[in-house]
Amino acid sequence: MEFLIFIPFILMLASIAVCPMIAGNFWESNRNKLIVSLVLSVPTIIWLLANSKGAMLEHTIIFDYIPFIVLLGSLFVITGGIFIDANLEATPRNNLLILLTGGVLASFMGTTGAAMLLIRLLLHTNEERQRKVHIVLFFIAIVANCGGLLTPLGDPPLFMMYLRGVDFFWFLSLVLPWLFINGMLLLLFYIFDTYHWKRESDEVKKRDLDNKTSLVINGKLNFVWLLIVILAVAFVNPNYFSIMKEYKIATCLRDIILIIAGVMSIVTTSKECRKANNFNWEPIKEVAFLFIGIFITMVPVLLYLQENSKSIDINTPSAFYFVTGALSSFLDNTPTAVTFYTLAHSLFGGASGEMIAGIPNIFMEAICIGAVAFGSITYIGNGPNFMVKSIAEQNGINMPQFFQYMYKFSLIIILPILIIANFLFIG
Repeated sequence: MEFLIFIPFILMLASIAVCPMIAGNFWESNRNKLIVSLVLSVPTIIWLLANSKGAMLEHTIIFDYIPFIVLLGSLFVITGGIFIDANLEATPRNNLLILLTGGVLASFMGTTGAAMLLIRLLLHTNEERQRKVHIVLFFIAIVANCGGLLTPLGDPPLFMMYLRGVDFFWFLSLVLPWLFINGMLLLLFYIFDTYHWKRESDEVKKRDLDNKTSLVINGKLNFVWLLIVILAVAFVNPNYFSIMKEYKIATCLRDIILIIAGVMSIVTTSKECRKANNFNWEPIKEVAFLFIGIFITMVPVLLYLQENSKSIDINTPSAFYFVTGALSSFLDNTPTAVTFYTLAHSLFGGASGEMIAGIPNIFMEAICIGAVAFGSITYIGNGPNFMVKSIAEQNGINMPQFFQYMYKFSLIIILPILIIANFLFIG
């Protein structure tokens, strides 16, 4: 009977995965998303309070959900105030530079921020080309997913690990997997793009060259607010200030700084700049409404893993890597990462050797890489994926649908690279 309390969590994740495909009109409304989240949360809240587990619920809301939304909200507001556009010559070299830049920025302004910042530049640069679907697909893989591995700002699963005690600069130790995965993707992209560029007609290449415009960057002050966010996340925590050994004080102060940076971005950025970026509040409202349901309904799952970890037969780094990755491909990667961190902490919390936030280093690497990189396997693996697809389709690009994306791209291009990465870096 205890498994019945898992049903709200399962239904919450199933709603995110399935509703966009079978009930698109209903799911487009953020109000409906909030209703679903609240309805599914009620049984969990009642169960937790009835079983004297209210403290776990309180901790999850105050020290997981609120910092999570504050970080994403500040990054969303700040990056939404930076407008970058141009119509560069659509050569493989220029496209490679855009993807490389996005892959680096993803770790410092988040995969969503980097993707939204550069997708219009990429599309405008290639608007004269006939062969360009592959460009957007590799953009999703690199900028919207695999690039965000080097800091807890890069992707929400990493920030959740940061909140559980992983040092900000530990994520830089993932630089070799980051280089390998993104390097291989960039190499394959350059080969594909060169092939398709050579097959573009002379007329297309001439029109592309004639319509070339220079790079425009507006809202530059937002880079200052972005730097403040990075410094706050890196240093305003108990590890760096002896006067803030109290976890609650450090968390509260960091969140206040992030909120102030977001407010300053709103105050100092012109309305014209945000309008040019098509900035609106709906995407961050969607995240806030969905994740309140996710964070509440996953509490019983975390409690179960803590109490029954020994009976779960997943105990090697590779198993954690692939299971975390597989679930992150079809469910949301943030609760997936938290769930498997909890499992690893229960299984190996007392182990010897190099430990990161209470679990062996290699298991933390497996969870982080799996959660972030495998988000590129499907459109629903990470939030920016569908956003990029939608923007590309609005610009007249015939993007592959859900399963086409998998069997025409991710399973034959991305997955082999991730399998090799396991042998090289995980075990």
